[in-house]
Amino acid sequence: MVEIAPDLPRAKAASEAAGAAAVAAGCCPGGAVVELAQTDEHALTSADFAGQLRRNDDGSEALTLVVQNLHCPSCIRSIESAVDGRPGLIRARVNLSTRRLELQWDPEETGAEPLLAAVAARGYRLVPLDPEQLQSASAAEEKELLWAMAVAGFAASNVMLLSVSVWSGLVTDMGPATRTLMHWVSAMIALPAVAYAGRPFFRSALTVLRSGHTNMDVPISLAVILAAGMSLSETLRGGDLVYFDASVMLLFFLLIGRFLDLRLRGRARSAAENLTALKATAATVVAADGSLQSLPINRLKPGMTVAVAAGERIPMDGEVLSGRSEVDASLLTGESLPQPVREGAAVYAGTVNGGGALRIAVTALPDESLLSEIVRLMESAEQGRDRYVRLADRVARLYAPVVHLLAAATFGGWLALSSLPWQDSLMIAIAVLIITCPCALGLAVPAVQVAAVGRLMKQGILVKSADALERLAQVDTVVFDKTGTLTRGCPSLQNAADIDPTLLGLAADIARHSRHPLARALSRAAAGSGRDLTVQEHAGDGLSTEVDGKTIRLGRRGWCGADDGSADAAMELWLSGGDFAPQRFTFNDAPRADAAEVIAALKARGIAVELLSGDRSGVVAQLAEDLGIDVWRGDCRPAEKIARLENLKAEGRRTAMIGDGLNDAPALATAFASLSPAEAADVSQIAADIVFQGERLAPVVEAIGTSRRARRLVFQNFGLAMLYNLIAVPIAVAGFVTPLIAAAAMSGSSIIVTANAMRLNLKNRNADA
Repeated sequence: MVEIAPDLPRAKAASEAAGAAAVAAGCCPGGAVVELAQTDEHALTSADFAGQLRRNDDGSEALTLVVQNLHCPSCIRSIESAVDGRPGLIRARVNLSTRRLELQWDPEETGAEPLLAAVAARGYRLVPLDPEQLQSASAAEEKELLWAMAVAGFAASNVMLLSVSVWSGLVTDMGPATRTLMHWVSAMIALPAVAYAGRPFFRSALTVLRSGHTNMDVPISLAVILAAGMSLSETLRGGDLVYFDASVMLLFFLLIGRFLDLRLRGRARSAAENLTALKATAATVVAADGSLQSLPINRLKPGMTVAVAAGERIPMDGEVLSGRSEVDASLLTGESLPQPVREGAAVYAGTVNGGGALRIAVTALPDESLLSEIVRLMESAEQGRDRYVRLADRVARLYAPVVHLLAAATFGGWLALSSLPWQDSLMIAIAVLIITCPCALGLAVPAVQVAAVGRLMKQGILVKSADALERLAQVDTVVFDKTGTLTRGCPSLQNAADIDPTLLGLAADIARHSRHPLARALSRAAAGSGRDLTVQEHAGDGLSTEVDGKTIRLGRRGWCGADDGSADAAMELWLSGGDFAPQRFTFNDAPRADAAEVIAALKARGIAVELLSGDRSGVVAQLAEDLGIDVWRGDCRPAEKIARLENLKAEGRRTAMIGDGLNDAPALATAFASLSPAEAADVSQIAADIVFQGERLAPVVEAIGTSRRARRLVFQNFGLAMLYNLIAVPIAVAGFVTPLIAAAAMSGSSIIVTANAMRLNLKNRNADA
């Protein structure tokens, strides 16, 4: 996947120019945005977001944008339904926690313009995925909410004082004229305050109603307007049932809840968004004459030389040409200690040069860097939908019709079956409108999902799919590959001195075409002759090539047709097929430092552990004994690994496969869940659900533990959301809840669910059962 470098200034200007929005104001908290009318000349086009377009390997195009005025679950359905069924659309996903919209389409059938226009026609404001712009918009949103809260709080306190006088006058000698005067003074304070402080809700409701839809702010706006309107009606006719204090205080509580929810969800915001902030915006390029000039990142090309001073962030992937330093790569790899680098060392975009000055040769385009790839993986995981998210969406989809019918039925029921005046019946219906908000249910899963993915990212663990954690939480068996997984994957050739230099060079020439650890060790041990060979890799067997009309094989003993009668447990490769006797190469590969500890930790959590390897049984047996693995099998072909996984599945086991080689890719794709180290072959990383960085195996335990805690928190959030509705709604319908209490309860339920998800970031890393 290749992502075009972002042209943020143009996209930003276009987004602020009104896009194709009917009104770009605020569904839910997005009231910080001024209202903009749609015009044909300002209609959004793909050119406006050209820098954000991604062209996938399958030929499709994708675009990830932020919906600034997105807050409630019904908005998700509104946005997705706006584009569902359109020709060429492959995928449309909205994430409530991160406010992201991901669109994927076939460019042969459609383009970005009609999809963006369809979303904007529903009144939603789309902006680029630019951390600086998002931070600015978030700050503006918070500022407006604070001003609205201040106005509502000031008005509420003063109107409440007047109301106390009126209530006291009901049992004393206050006359009707004085009471009416108090009501009019309250109206002059309350009505302007409601008009100003209620803008975040009113604009949002008006926007979606114009597009023929509804969202959470419609009943909220309706409740506030009904309370204030009924009070004004009573004041005009000199009645006693005036609730200006309730309408303003109701708005004050709603704004408090919205502000707290905004701040709390900001803490759980996308880890990919935080990673994007690590990208440098410019680089100091060294010209051919030695002069220095600053260039934007999107103008860097492989082969350029970049100067990075001590303390600066490295702007792109590259290779150190000169200088020595230590690089802090903790946010990318999870390794806490700075890594020393010198001439020839690889460095990555987003890491920090902590020591001396470096000159670095650019080796990859900015969009092909490790940081960009991690961001893409994170966005993919956070944008996806697991089974629990889909369930919550289906429930929240019924929200609007059910809420309005329930409130209307409550009003009609109290009016027809009780002696209450219509004003009191209306106040009960208003409480029902407010208390039935499904925000807690809509946030139950996305909040946990974002927190889990972000936590794992900090440990150097990249989740590639939304349902990966859901599946990993159910795993009861872990199957390991050996070389490069349980072992360091950096074996060394042991018998180089005993091998003919000509054969050693030939083997090295063949081996340099493979990423298998033994092949790489062989190519490191000898320089080779530099001949250009056409080499074919055979998964699970080895490498073959044609030399002087003869097929030369480098690989497994049996595949190479070699047997010298040895039966020791050494790792080996064989070279055969030419005018020479088959030659054996022996290697040694130590296990990862924490391999035994990880195996013991998995067993302690009730997880069965197996070892399947293509290496010789003697080698596998020795490693299994050293690490405490009771079930193992050597000489496994890829088909045999798959067969074992299928047998485990037939036994009712849910298996996680952990492997790194080309021969592990089919098994990784077959397993219930799969993990792969970052050094693995590309095909294995593609097949795996989760990719982990670093030299240790501890991320395996961390991933399983986090997935189990996340699953538990999801169920807790579902329980909290359902419990809230089961208790609050009947009480509200029964007339025991005032609009003020309903506002506090509704806001509190969303905050509790989000705060519960944030518990995933607590430092207790041990309890995962």
